[in-house]
Amino acid sequence: MIRETIQKEVIAAMKGGNKERTAALRLIQAKIKDRDIELRTAKGDVDDDEIVTDVLLKMAKQRKESIAMYREGGREELAEKEEYELSVIEEFLPKQMDEAETRAAIDQVKADIGATDIKSMGKVMAELKTRHGATLDMTRTSGWVKEALS
Repeated sequence: MIRETIQKEVIAAMKGGNKERTAALRLIQAKIKDRDIELRTAKGDVDDDEIVTDVLLKMAKQRKESIAMYREGGREELAEKEEYELSVIEEFLPKQMDEAETRAAIDQVKADIGATDIKSMGKVMAELKTRHGATLDMTRTSGWVKEALS
């Protein structure tokens, strides 16, 4: 479903003459195709939207890291290009949970699995990823989990 939406957006961007958007969308399609090739040898069936969402999350994380590095290096024009690509990628991702929702999810998982100390952090993170994977920013979440278990 997400894959078809991206394809429709590519066509719309091409018809509209938006070269930057077309390039960003084609980049997304290329990454998805790379993942498809990787999964040809994998066993088992995986939901197509899960695959696409996973690819998009990784792409978004890479863009965020690149933006920070370009800004540190004084390369504002490259940072702006990455920000544009990130905005296109985020259009297709599920809405991310805010801090309050994330902390509530952490508390719920803590209670469900009986986590009380920092030794349980791996279990809590794994359960959070299972329940809310695509809607959580796992980088920020890990700090909050550590804080909740301290």
